[in-house]
Amino acid sequence: MTTLKAKLQEDLTTAIKARDELRSSTLRLTLTAITKEEVAGTEARELSDDEVLKVIAKEAKKRREAADAFAQGGRAEQAEREIAEGEVLSGYLPKQLTDDELAAIVAQAVEEAKAAGAEGPRAMGAVMKIVNPKVAGLAEGGRVAALVKKALA
Repeated sequence: MTTLKAKLQEDLTTAIKARDELRSSTLRLTLTAITKEEVAGTEARELSDDEVLKVIAKEAKKRREAADAFAQGGRAEQAEREIAEGEVLSGYLPKQLTDDELAAIVAQAVEEAKAAGAEGPRAMGAVMKIVNPKVAGLAEGGRVAALVKKALA
């Protein structure tokens, strides 16, 4: 079984051979971020596929935020580049939950928290504890928090 990191490296080699500049530079930067994460801390270690996914998700989020910033700054060309890089990375991430799927999970978690005696805005932490493991890697934290907040209001 190939690890996700090995797949990224294979895809990088393919992209370089195909002279796909966008894909190769995006994968190169992502692999650098993974390596940086591996040597962070007291001991160098190999990241698990889940940890690699987190790094990819973080990199994809950076691209989205940069694209927004460039777009607001009137730099459409750079914004498009960031969006394209984000799309390359999205291909490695699990499919994100739809708003409806996420809302259903949140509603169920709110019910669970209520059953445990946590209600209203103060229940935010309790609900997030229930929701986060279920949606890890399938929905962005900010999106989840916003829906939980709305459900508790």
